[in-house]
Amino acid sequence: MAENDSARRGGTVPAGVDIERSSVARLYDWLLGGSHNFASDRELGRRLVRAEPNARQIVRENRDFLGRSVRYLLDQGIRQFLDLGSGIPTQENVHQIVQKVAPGARVVYVDNDPSAVAHSRHILAGNPDAAAVHADMRHSGEVMGHPTTRGLLDFSRPIGLLMVTVLHFVPDADEPHAMVARYRDAVVPGSYLAISHATHEAAPRAAADVEQLYRSTARASAHTRSHEEISGFFAGFELVEPGLVYIPLWHPEGDPHPNPEQMWFYAGVGRLDQRSRPVSRT
Repeated sequence: MAENDSARRGGTVPAGVDIERSSVARLYDWLLGGSHNFASDRELGRRLVRAEPNARQIVRENRDFLGRSVRYLLDQGIRQFLDLGSGIPTQENVHQIVQKVAPGARVVYVDNDPSAVAHSRHILAGNPDAAAVHADMRHSGEVMGHPTTRGLLDFSRPIGLLMVTVLHFVPDADEPHAMVARYRDAVVPGSYLAISHATHEAAPRAAADVEQLYRSTARASAHTRSHEEISGFFAGFELVEPGLVYIPLWHPEGDPHPNPEQMWFYAGVGRLDQRSRPVSRT
């Protein structure tokens, strides 16, 4: 075990964190240059970078999209956010962006990784307007009915649903489109949905290598999807401009990446209004 991991074990590792087993949330933290990661996560990260040399930049592009989409939703008047598959809320995450612009705005983070939730609760200690819930986003009733969720979010008012870099971890067998529809049906018109999702269309070899790497970790499996499949998650929402595009092209700040398809994620934001809400409910 690395020396700094031993030191962290001595008192600064939140309860419930298994530092011997890699975590996707801590892997992302390492790729972003964060400090909430351990030797097992860094080893997985090095393997990921070998499989896809653009991995660090792709993760950064995803984090930048998260920030841009949250600021866009704030500009539309959204003051409460449900971040599903949130990972560890560090490195300029949702609550930091939101509460800087709108003090008193509420954020609920949800993750099924106990390590991510433990880190999150440690980071959020003393913040009355943000909390982390340990739950599986596939169980929408459990997530939205959780006392913490209900205590912070008012479902009679618009909510920003964030599903950034998470839906590709939900296999088709778990009916991810129906899952997203359940969240859609639980929020009121004026709510928004932000998604980024890995695709195999631009870099099929790299996508296949990364999928195989995740399968070999036995902690998470990744499932890239086509533009059409990812667009289906926005059923009932009206996509805002510029639609579902490669991630650097969604409301870029400054000059976008010269080869956006190398960042092989699609990203988009949709708005729910009464006209777009389906008549039948899933």
